[in-house]
Amino acid sequence: MKVFVAHFTNEANENIPKLCQFDEMRLSYGQQCIDDMHIRDVFTKAGVEIIPALMATSGSAGVIAKEVFDYIEAKILRVLREHLHEIDGIFLEFHGASYVEEVGSGDHYLLKKIREVAGPYVPIAIVCDPHGNLTKEYVEATQLIRSYRESPHTDAIASDVRVAEELIDMMNKRVHIHSIYRKLPLILGGEQSVSSDEPVRTINEYMDEMEKDPRVRSASWHVGYLRHDCPEAGCGIVVVPESELDLEYCEKKADELAQFVWERRHEFHYTGYTADPETALIQALEFEGKPVFMTDSGDNATSGATGWNTFMLRQFMGVKDLKKKVLFASICDPESFKFLNKLSVGTVCALKLGVGYNELSKTVDLNVKVIAKGGIKGFMMFDHNKVYANTVTVECTDMPISIVVAENPYTLCEAHQYQEAGLDWDEYDIIVVKQGYIFPELKEKGKFCIMSLTDGPTLQDTARLPFKLICRPMFPIDKI
Repeated sequence: MKVFVAHFTNEANENIPKLCQFDEMRLSYGQQCIDDMHIRDVFTKAGVEIIPALMATSGSAGVIAKEVFDYIEAKILRVLREHLHEIDGIFLEFHGASYVEEVGSGDHYLLKKIREVAGPYVPIAIVCDPHGNLTKEYVEATQLIRSYRESPHTDAIASDVRVAEELIDMMNKRVHIHSIYRKLPLILGGEQSVSSDEPVRTINEYMDEMEKDPRVRSASWHVGYLRHDCPEAGCGIVVVPESELDLEYCEKKADELAQFVWERRHEFHYTGYTADPETALIQALEFEGKPVFMTDSGDNATSGATGWNTFMLRQFMGVKDLKKKVLFASICDPESFKFLNKLSVGTVCALKLGVGYNELSKTVDLNVKVIAKGGIKGFMMFDHNKVYANTVTVECTDMPISIVVAENPYTLCEAHQYQEAGLDWDEYDIIVVKQGYIFPELKEKGKFCIMSLTDGPTLQDTARLPFKLICRPMFPIDKI
């Protein structure tokens, strides 16, 4: 047997002032594509030959430029057409939250084109991020869609493997089913759906119990994505029957799962402590233990923000007689990075930090000493050996503040990233990161963690987001 594989992931944040171009899109082909998709072993073990198209991922970024998407579409469809006569199935790693200029959802457009080429009977299986938007048409075009359970996505690779195994089983059994979808009038940010917290923990346990039923092949809850305005936005339920005979039964199970999630709509909340920026600053300064992790949630680089904002830096600079030692990890300023990268460690200089795009990213004048150079490598399922952003760390000569200046927006989520950037996080009392929810290693390390509800491209107040295209009514924007 042979399986066609492709990977396309993009979390498109339309609130950042630039399109996602080729330089932000990581592309791989052939054997490298297979390795990057983490599914070589599972197909090889089953005696299935892999036919790769490409892996294309930008992670969280802006809306995709049309010419970039046109290239990705052309490559995927060309390889599919060339090998259509010999493939037995299609395995896709799609995100669900892409957005393309002049197109809309890249995921939805691509799947429609793939199904048109493949015809109605070739089985298609998709593994996806839960922070993606689905529709009935999209889901029913597949035999299986399953999202990661965990947020942060500690089970991403395990989910890739599981969906690949399910596709192999369907190809062997010649099963022809389709995934079942239910849309919920509920819109959430990823920061309100951390899986270690309620109600997501209970929802995941409910789905785990559902999957013990031999008639249910897969059950998943898709949180959705709200960083661009689109008709597809909102939460969704997907249930996949074991066989054709179980379709009617799984329709009922989908209704039950949808109701189970809907009944918990008032329970979704931000994990941990949250506060307005002034209160968050005071609480961090007054906390006696260390380290304190603070998230600049309005500039969350893991959700596509630019990482440019200097707002929280200016907050700390305004603290009279600052006693705490503070690290900003990181602030993105490409021009400042270029300037600093030419200097040797130990150099003292004047620095104008901040891209000055708007008031949030306002330039600040600093006197600094270069203390480290390094790079931010991948976290979780991303390559831990690959540098995603080069950095220069400086410390201010007249206040206890250090700043990781990065060439592009990337946040430090895990201990190894701090080490590779040349930092010892034990030296600092307060560490400010460009994240939404606190990632597992930081949460374990931090004696106190707080989300500062700052303004920016990843604004946390859903009611303030200017939605015009989403289905209405939608909770919690509307009272239902």
